[in-house]
Amino acid sequence: MIVADQSEVIAFLADPATHGGQAVERIDTHGAVVFLAGPRAYKLKRAVAFDYMDFSTLALRDAATAAELRVNRRTAPDLYRGRCAITREANGRLRFDGIGAVLDWVVEMRRFDQECLFDRLAGRGALSSQLLAALVAEIVRFHAAAERSTRLGGTAGMRSVIDGNRAAMAGCGLEVVVRAAPEVHAAATGALHVVAPLLEARRAGGCVRNCHGDLHLGNIFLDQGRPVLFDAIEFNDSLAWIDTFYDLAFLLMDLRHRGLAEAASTVLNRHADPVPDPAALAALPLFLSLRAAIRAHTSAAAAARQPAPDHARGLAAAAGAYLDQSRAYLAPPRPRLVAIGGLSGSGKSSLAYALAHQIGAAPGARVIRSDVIRKRLLGGAETARLGADAYRREVTERVYRALLDEAAATLAAGHAVIADAVFGRPGQRAAIGAIAAAAAVPFTGLWLEAPAAVLEARVGARTLDASDADVGVVRRQLAYDVGRVDWARIDAAGEAATTLAAAGARLADGS
Repeated sequence: MIVADQSEVIAFLADPATHGGQAVERIDTHGAVVFLAGPRAYKLKRAVAFDYMDFSTLALRDAATAAELRVNRRTAPDLYRGRCAITREANGRLRFDGIGAVLDWVVEMRRFDQECLFDRLAGRGALSSQLLAALVAEIVRFHAAAERSTRLGGTAGMRSVIDGNRAAMAGCGLEVVVRAAPEVHAAATGALHVVAPLLEARRAGGCVRNCHGDLHLGNIFLDQGRPVLFDAIEFNDSLAWIDTFYDLAFLLMDLRHRGLAEAASTVLNRHADPVPDPAALAALPLFLSLRAAIRAHTSAAAAARQPAPDHARGLAAAAGAYLDQSRAYLAPPRPRLVAIGGLSGSGKSSLAYALAHQIGAAPGARVIRSDVIRKRLLGGAETARLGADAYRREVTERVYRALLDEAAATLAAGHAVIADAVFGRPGQRAAIGAIAAAAAVPFTGLWLEAPAAVLEARVGARTLDASDADVGVVRRQLAYDVGRVDWARIDAAGEAATTLAAAGARLADGS
């Protein structure tokens, strides 16, 4: 709730005269008011007091603005310029950084085009796979550099979120969410019990760090071609010092809520490729559910406060959708293993990534690609070409062993797998099938076929891909004796959409 009158300061910041006559645009959130004027943005902390956020006094807002600069300059040093005091001068007028009494504090930021926000880009269909890869790289860099804690997070941290969600849902004012509070709480508590040992192991292993805490598309913008994270949480350690995977889960949940399931799958797979952590996937259903539940009660509370009926109805509908997602995440489908084989250029990887979001628990199957594993094992960048020694038989055997091991660990975590490799030898195909049998999960093998001219044309056109295959490799592969292939054969010579439809039909009928 708002506990102090800031109307005079707000009027000062909203007045064009304060900014040299420049027009002022105002953006309101539950915890701040932002004023955009010319090349600058000024963020005023609202004098609010919530269980999770307290800016009720001038001293608390003073500390919070200083903390916001410190926290957000980790990822956006050029965006956060500094902070200003709003003072009352001897003539009674307000000004920035005067010599009079301080009435309040604001964070001064560089203004950017709101159309560069990732939620706006998502709305325009502009989140390309390349842009998502750049975003993941930025998140990985940020998490790697973030300060660690073994005191916070873990099971206790997640239990606090679960209990906080129940209290907030019960008091949000929207009946459908209020009624669901006990059910969602019970389901989340049960899921927490199952993954508690994993969460404690991750806490002890340094996976709890000073993260962003509010990592959704509206807190990311594109700056000169580079994704920039901003507006991280500075006001509550329990919301900011969290498992890095729980931090990522907000982004995954947000993408799926916006209908961008394939993008969410891309983010998950891009995040896992450099340093796979299959065991962590067991916690993902709980993490996604909690993120959706938080959005459910915050949207419901906002709807209750919204005076405009149309806007209130929209927020209430969003709350209901988040609630449905929160429930669904805690009832994931049974995992399965799909293997996609075929010669280079047959379209294995394109099909794998197109299928991934349709298979298994959200946000989709883990795509385990032999080309990516080879680069990782040999310490090369994903798109850097390797020499002939990297393709010796013994190296290839190491690659397949790593693929099998990661597939088994991922299935053990309850997550579906798509294994993407040539699988040109009968023993390789038998080995991946045996992984599914050992895990007691359904298995489907897909074998892609296309004429030599098509294969050669495709590999000749590749750029910035993990595969090193060229026309010479394809011609050598065409001489292989692949033996008897008992996987489902798919004509992959045509358009990618046709191949995807054929593969989907095979998966649907259990072939």
